[in-house]
Amino acid sequence: MAHDHEHAIGADADRRLLGWALALIVAFMLGEVVVGLVIGSLALLADAGHMLTDAAAIGLALLAMRLAARPAAGAYTYGLKRVEILSAQVNGITLAVLAVVFVVEAVRRLLDPPEVPGGTVAVVAAVGIAVNLAAARLIGRAQRRSLNVAGAYWHILTDLAAFVATLVAGLVILVTGWSQADAVAALFVAALMATAAYRLLRDSARVFLEASPRGIDPAAVEAAVLALDGVTGVHELHVWEVTSGFPALSAHVLVDSTADCHERRVVIEALLDERFAIDHTTLQVDHHDEVLPSTSSGRGLRPGCDHPAH
Repeated sequence: MAHDHEHAIGADADRRLLGWALALIVAFMLGEVVVGLVIGSLALLADAGHMLTDAAAIGLALLAMRLAARPAAGAYTYGLKRVEILSAQVNGITLAVLAVVFVVEAVRRLLDPPEVPGGTVAVVAAVGIAVNLAAARLIGRAQRRSLNVAGAYWHILTDLAAFVATLVAGLVILVTGWSQADAVAALFVAALMATAAYRLLRDSARVFLEASPRGIDPAAVEAAVLALDGVTGVHELHVWEVTSGFPALSAHVLVDSTADCHERRVVIEALLDERFAIDHTTLQVDHHDEVLPSTSSGRGLRPGCDHPAH
């Protein structure tokens, strides 16, 4: 059996950069909530709600990276690396719930719009754009291979687009007096939230359901292994993702009776690493004529082909 325990995951994301981004987001969010409540702007409150999920996303990212960096121990043979994926799923659910809340409130305000000072909305939105640009720049310099960090980055980008919409709404109210523009901007923010929620929930669900990583086709992997000299069969091939950027593979490979099992294993490992970027493998390699005829999957073996663990 071959085991490569060199794990390269998103835990190398720069915590300091995320910490500065979190400080920016929280400071502005608190100010925005106060202004939104004072002037009665749903668009600003929706933006603040989205920024709350931004702060939660970054905070969870920092916590998840710390937990994921802990070494494997006891029952957790992979450590706590999937905490990152759990964090991404929590962020997605939070975004989905907030999107529904703001859609309901925006529809109510479209039917009965309150008076909203457009100038104040525009000024706060302009500051929000600057804050989100700074936060996006900080997180953009971190390692976004992690789904968890990528989730925080998407939060910031969608919030940036939301502030642009809010700025436009504020200017429309200021110039035309059409107060419904505030609710329309809130609906736009809710749509961005729903889109981001879908992406996070879809990608995290793939990891939890142990689907093959995006960009890796198990059929193509099997074909590539079968194409190697001496390989006669591939059984029980599984490709999954332990956490973001940590693909893993296990398989039972049969080779010709004249081939060296261990030499073929090394060649297969090199192929998987170079062509598919899979460097964590568990391979059982046997001579095909040493497999009991009654087992089509190749699990029953006669003594003769030794398989030391690596």
